[in-house]
Amino acid sequence: MTTRAFCDCHVNIWSEEHVLPLYAEQLARVRAGEMAPKADADTLYAEMAHVEKAIVFALRYGDSVGIESNDETTAAAVGKYPDKFVGFAYVDPRRADCMDMLVHAIEDLKLKGVKFGPIYNGVALSDPRLVPVYEYLQKHNIPLTMHMGTTFARNAPIDMGRAIHVEPIAQKYKDLVMVMAHMGHPWYEECIVVSRKQPNVYCEVSALSYRPWQYYNILICAQEYRIVDKIFFGTDFPFARVDESVDGLLGINDQLEGTKLPRVSRETMDRILQSDPFAHWWHGDNPLAR
Repeated sequence: MTTRAFCDCHVNIWSEEHVLPLYAEQLARVRAGEMAPKADADTLYAEMAHVEKAIVFALRYGDSVGIESNDETTAAAVGKYPDKFVGFAYVDPRRADCMDMLVHAIEDLKLKGVKFGPIYNGVALSDPRLVPVYEYLQKHNIPLTMHMGTTFARNAPIDMGRAIHVEPIAQKYKDLVMVMAHMGHPWYEECIVVSRKQPNVYCEVSALSYRPWQYYNILICAQEYRIVDKIFFGTDFPFARVDESVDGLLGINDQLEGTKLPRVSRETMDRILQSDPFAHWWHGDNPLAR
């Protein structure tokens, strides 16, 4: 790979002890024989050689996927590689100490954003337990990245992954920047139209390159709705690697050879690869300058 991306906005981090037996049980249904990939700070740093910056966050998916990491792991990675990593906290609103953990992550650990997976924690975006989270994030200019889309995990209510549920929250909290991961697949049209309508809603293309036909249709739809300027590059590492994600984007039109189907433009590809979340996800306050 020769093309370099500016930022990978979706990088997962955990240590070996954070991977529970449930992970292997869940993955066996869809990718038999695969072991949990490494996602420690050193592994991430080596993988991110072809990006300038990487936004990293832990997962608290213990009872759905079988990975239960923590914000301290994220903060330690940022402390070790501050020129490469920008850390996001994870919120699990089921916990009675959710807000205490969030305040600690932002104000003590100095993490710069938040990740939440409604489908993985079984908590809808409209759940009242998220109200203090939204209010805190909006007040403190903290962006919220959300897993939007389906998952292989059996214990994950699928409707909670639909991008259509983002719109009412975006309308209520107009100064809260919300980022829909994975283009809301397979409901990518919902993701695109919500992002198009709501100025504070963005989206990103992590974990899409290994489904090239779906990925192609997503990008064509984004071009036709003219929202490419709101799409950011990401991998979902370690579930997808940087090189394969870049190559998958740049080679998306290869499958169209011999057809008259519309092409994803090189301008679209370049804008996604060089997209800069730090210029858009914080209101006039670039976390890289702090």
